[in-house]
Amino acid sequence: MTALVGLTVDGPSAPWEAIGLRVVDGVAWIGGIALRFTDRAPSVEGSDPVRVAGWTLADSPDRVGSIDGIATDHVDLDGAGVDSWEHPLGVTSFDHVVVMTSSLERTCGEIERITGEPLKRIREVGPIRQGFHRLGSMIVEVVESDRVTVDHASLWGFVWIVDDLHDTADRLGSDLLSPPKAAVQPGRLIASFRSDAGLGLPIALMSPHGR
Repeated sequence: MTALVGLTVDGPSAPWEAIGLRVVDGVAWIGGIALRFTDRAPSVEGSDPVRVAGWTLADSPDRVGSIDGIATDHVDLDGAGVDSWEHPLGVTSFDHVVVMTSSLERTCGEIERITGEPLKRIREVGPIRQGFHRLGSMIVEVVESDRVTVDHASLWGFVWIVDDLHDTADRLGSDLLSPPKAAVQPGRLIASFRSDAGLGLPIALMSPHGR
């Protein structure tokens, strides 16, 4: 099975440490997935914003450098250095990562062709279409939107799981995190970081499955 074992954020780690993420030497380990920071400062004008610059896969049968435009690194799972840390934020694992695309068929077809991991299902909500793959412990949510006008995909943001979302929301405060609300997944809650958190990316927190 191909597993997603790393994501790279092209931006500074300081705002993430300020919300309670433990980062050592530019890396935060979350549920066996490495979140790496380049520590590049975004331009003042905003023309070069923070972004999820690429992902790292383990044991992919095809080791290409790009999947439909997403920069891709490869490792062997035995040498991936899988680890997990406790974080003051309370985050325990990734729930899913979001990929934006102009064509669900093109992007999901490339993910399946290169990783060998099939498209699990498609969900349609109005003009939005979503496709889902599983790469190890990570769910990859591919979102087709008419707002995407380029012929390649990009990593957009991700969602973490925290043990107690209400407690985390109370500690962070409403200036940094939106109030928890019902998620699409039955019985779960979700809250999104506000721009004042300074992360520069769309990041959300969710309650665990079954809570």
